[in-house]
Amino acid sequence: MREASDVTSAGYGVRALIDGSWGFFGSDRFDDAAFDVAAARATALAKSGTKIADRVFALQPQEKVVAHFETPMTKDPASVGLSARADMLLAAERAGHVAKSVIAGYAFLTIWTTVKEFYSTTGSAVTQMLRQAGAGCGVSALGRDQDVQMRGGPGDFALYQGGGYEVVERAGLHALMPEYGREAVLLADAPALPSGVRDLVLDSGVLNLQLHESVGHPLELDRALGWEANFSGVSWATPDQIGKLRYGSELLDVYVDNALPLGMATVGYDDEAVKPARVPLIERGMLRAFLTSRDTAAQTGLVQTASTRAQDWSCVPMVRITNIVLAPHEGTLASIIADTKDGVYVAGMRSWSIDDHRLNFQFGPQIGYEIKNGKRGRIFKQPTYTGVTPHFWGSMDRVSGPEDFVVWGTPNCGKGEPEQISRTTQACSAARFRGVTVGVKSDA
Repeated sequence: MREASDVTSAGYGVRALIDGSWGFFGSDRFDDAAFDVAAARATALAKSGTKIADRVFALQPQEKVVAHFETPMTKDPASVGLSARADMLLAAERAGHVAKSVIAGYAFLTIWTTVKEFYSTTGSAVTQMLRQAGAGCGVSALGRDQDVQMRGGPGDFALYQGGGYEVVERAGLHALMPEYGREAVLLADAPALPSGVRDLVLDSGVLNLQLHESVGHPLELDRALGWEANFSGVSWATPDQIGKLRYGSELLDVYVDNALPLGMATVGYDDEAVKPARVPLIERGMLRAFLTSRDTAAQTGLVQTASTRAQDWSCVPMVRITNIVLAPHEGTLASIIADTKDGVYVAGMRSWSIDDHRLNFQFGPQIGYEIKNGKRGRIFKQPTYTGVTPHFWGSMDRVSGPEDFVVWGTPNCGKGEPEQISRTTQACSAARFRGVTVGVKSDA
């Protein structure tokens, strides 16, 4: 299948604040009458909210912000024609056909450009030009027993970052595909990973999704306060545990930085005109903060993290995972493997599942390599690992250094009702976890 699409939308959202209650209405009509209707409906919704006695009282911003921000880029996507993009993707796909057992390949790229303007009755006027891009590829192979296995990436699914066409080039699809083809062929005839308790080494691509699901989502403050319980769930971590809860080992240092270079959520200001700052979320394994909005921060006395985002003009802003970073330590992925006596190294991603408290989880990477006495050995298909969030992060005893550090992005993080899709970042290197339950029982 070959497909190209170009989707554009334009509109605006109006937020009204009455007696501590927000109302919101979005519209794609730009005539004067439509503006009046949008303002009136947002006001009516705000008034209806004042009838709720135990509501959270919203705060009116007091400061005036006038600013402009643009995502830095080194190569304008407009300078690369559609035919050049297609030729690159087709060449990458062909490069993955390394054997007759390769039955399919894919390669894709996505580019987003978002123009935002924020105006408030306090006099704020913030304009932003946000740019993000991503590219990925993969191969499927057929085994002797008719089993089909896929290997792709980079990372969990693809490389997504803030920037222009240079992100697509940085993904290096053509160079990756022959190796993905070779691994897919081997996976198709490989045994499944046996069940057991082993040391587990995650490459940064897998670790980024683990970070997203078991650190990012639990630390969204609206979820921790129970506001998302009917759709997205709650959190095992709560604000009263700040400074008391041990989230993981002393190597677990996580912070939010919405000014992070290459971050998918990097902005000059969030959708409430809050300026980003680097805020520690977890320090040496101890819970220190949550991802917040103006209102949730005020309610709990926590620091603002510029983490309020709307999917687009039609959606009300809410607390989202933005740019979260697991600080690198020392060494490399190679040195971690060399330091592991009996374990499994996993890469790529097939599936993942986590409960509505963000506690119990199971992840299914694409490929597993046995580690024996510091060396990679046999390949396993369908590797899985399971855990409980604080126990899992508590077992982390190695985090590699800056050499392995990658700013990974997630383009399709879902939350809210009706659901909104957001683009997030989880930046990390590689890590090792001791005594993890891996594999599938042979009698399952």
